[in-house]
Amino acid sequence: MKAVIVAAGYGTRFLPATKTVPKEMLPMFNKPLIDFILDEFEEAGIKDVVIITSRRKSALDDYLDREVELETELEKAGKDAWAKAIQPRNMNFVFIRQQRMRGTGHALLITHPVIGNDPFVVAYPDDIVIANPGITKSLIDIYNKTGKSVLAVREEYVDVSRYGVIDAHEKGGSLHVRGIVEKPKKEDAPGNLVSIGRYLFSPEFLPLLEEQYAEFTGTGEFFHIDTILKLARKDKVLAFPIHGMMLDTGEPYSYFRSLLEYAWTKEESHRILEDFYREKFK
Repeated sequence: MKAVIVAAGYGTRFLPATKTVPKEMLPMFNKPLIDFILDEFEEAGIKDVVIITSRRKSALDDYLDREVELETELEKAGKDAWAKAIQPRNMNFVFIRQQRMRGTGHALLITHPVIGNDPFVVAYPDDIVIANPGITKSLIDIYNKTGKSVLAVREEYVDVSRYGVIDAHEKGGSLHVRGIVEKPKKEDAPGNLVSIGRYLFSPEFLPLLEEQYAEFTGTGEFFHIDTILKLARKDKVLAFPIHGMMLDTGEPYSYFRSLLEYAWTKEESHRILEDFYREKFK
């Protein structure tokens, strides 16, 4: 199984911070967001990862490379744990630049020479899911049993208009996708299951995507939703409701909230937050 991380976007909502720092490198404490995705992949046994990037994203390449000089200095200083923490992962990385921002469909399309005819996982670092087992492993398990593409979904009770809403029905213990409605009004939504940034696509997906791109006559962004819908009409797409802590890091305030939620799960930072609340609200 191979995997793709979509990381070509400008991160405009986080400017000016993302002028020089890729959004995927923003920290959850001292851990970059991209590391949460890579942890998921490692747990699932994935070794080959394609990262779709763009200009000003060279920090991703540098971060995943080896820093021999720093490792040596840390080891000399007796800081072996830190030296180990910065060692590169046992994974193979391929970086592909999306030279024109033509949408997610186009971004996935340019991975075809590397992905070939294999199934593959797609992840957006905007969506971090803390779960056991990890969400990627769960998607792979479902694919291995069914051979179908799988979309990760969650229930949304506040504002479905921000998301792609899944129209699905249960059959044989699985959720079969019938359609996707992009950012509908609440009254037009087919339910409250919304897509999150984790997918597993079968080998059929990229050839179909290429066919649809060949017919695309627009000048704007090209998306992959129509390809998913084409597979769904053949009953070849399932939905997987996630179980775990969802951290939305897609915009500054949700990122801040996610920092707090993540901090609440850690003993030392939990104590600091409790002390802070007591000081402010005594």
